[in-house]
Amino acid sequence: MIHLNKPLHTLPLFMAASARAMEARALAQKASPSLMERAGLGLAKLALALQPDAARAFWVVCGPGNNGGDGLVAARLLHAHGRRVRISLIPSTKHTPADAQTALLAAQAAGVPITRDLTPPDDSGLAIDALLGLGTDRAPSGAIATAIQALNQLSAPVLAVDLPSGLAPDSGSCYADLVVRAQHTLCLLSLKPGLFTGAGRACCGEIWFDALGVPPDQPDARMIGLDCLRDWTRPASHKQHKGSQGDVLAIGGAPGLRGALRLAARAALAAGAGRVYACPLDPTRETAPLNELDTQAPELMQLSLSRLGEPSTWAGRTVLCGCGGGQEVAATLPTVLTQAERLVLDADALNAIAADPNLQSQLQQRAARQQATLLTPHPLEAARLLGCDTKTVQADRLAAAQQLADRFESYVVLKGSGTVITAPSQMQQKPLINSSGSAALATAGTGDVLAGWLAGLWAQAPQQDPQALAAAAVHWHGLAGQSQALGPMRAGALVERMHAMRSRFAED
Repeated sequence: MIHLNKPLHTLPLFMAASARAMEARALAQKASPSLMERAGLGLAKLALALQPDAARAFWVVCGPGNNGGDGLVAARLLHAHGRRVRISLIPSTKHTPADAQTALLAAQAAGVPITRDLTPPDDSGLAIDALLGLGTDRAPSGAIATAIQALNQLSAPVLAVDLPSGLAPDSGSCYADLVVRAQHTLCLLSLKPGLFTGAGRACCGEIWFDALGVPPDQPDARMIGLDCLRDWTRPASHKQHKGSQGDVLAIGGAPGLRGALRLAARAALAAGAGRVYACPLDPTRETAPLNELDTQAPELMQLSLSRLGEPSTWAGRTVLCGCGGGQEVAATLPTVLTQAERLVLDADALNAIAADPNLQSQLQQRAARQQATLLTPHPLEAARLLGCDTKTVQADRLAAAQQLADRFESYVVLKGSGTVITAPSQMQQKPLINSSGSAALATAGTGDVLAGWLAGLWAQAPQQDPQALAAAAVHWHGLAGQSQALGPMRAGALVERMHAMRSRFAED
């Protein structure tokens, strides 16, 4: 069993159909002990570790399927260990799976108290949600819905089996907002994408995983671990110089929005780009002293808007466009989309493209010219690009990110809880879901920092796979957010926190 709140390695994720296929193959092997016995044993061990106080009781709430069978096995084993256990069992309205029926008979024979009453013991120390798990494909109703509400009203912590009941395994959405809000989740046999994106991270609490001794199949997606930063923690070569570290051209900062451009450009510098040129979309900057661009980052160089018409401006540079772009960015985008070899599009650049079919067509044409593009929308920007609403995007974040990648033949970073990173389908690359991050990042400007950091990494490694680069930037960004124990992290401080973390990675 492993604890997944800070995964060291990228791990495979499986959609519900793949997870069920793995389960069917494991069951067909008829190994001893059975798959359900192994699951119940792992669950009982974790329950004891989470609630070692022998004076407190366990409340195990079981559904009528195999998820409930896992809970029944765990309850029997906890009872045999001398702990007080009460099972609240939701009766089946149809055929009960054979393994679950066997687990029920064994619990009854062992003398475990079993009731249909959904009242928890007064001295509950830990509740176990074994209601639905993988078996969620509609809004919970009837006794299941009542049980979910009872678990959410409990003052004791809740341990969910496989997934919190009511959470969609593939998307991390929840039906009618009726979902168990667990403090711990023990995922069994295979990891599901819904644990790590959408509402998953808010509902699952700390996530644990037990593969039950079953080797994985080919995954449907992957969860990013610390190993994605491997290429960025190696000592630098003595032969490196600013020219070999790559150049970034950051375009944005319309009147009143220059802070976004400054944050993005500072982030590109801190990420390691050799030279960063900032091009404000503000005519008043044309005659301003260069050192007024950002007095806190004198390393930044300013590029005049008039220079965007020169071919030399674009040669070899990684371009970031849109941070604080305002409405002014639309006039610059036709040139950007045509000239940039490597392009990160963020914020107002995405909004301008969403509003203009001609710009959308120009974006789609970049792939045919072997020009790589990375889009970094938040859910509202993604919805505008897809012509839908934010609720639709959030209902299936993996599908929305893939749809964006295919429509615009671009790599996509769909930001949010469990950021999703996708490549166009023809690249045959699995979607990635980030495992790092916290609510500390929910502040103005942190998206600009991420876009700038990504551009800074890409400038140093122009031949590297953009999806892998995005994974590194997103995971790094999230780890910095996690380092803020309480309260929001200011975007300016985030840049310095991310810069300081490089030495910590090297030590680890």
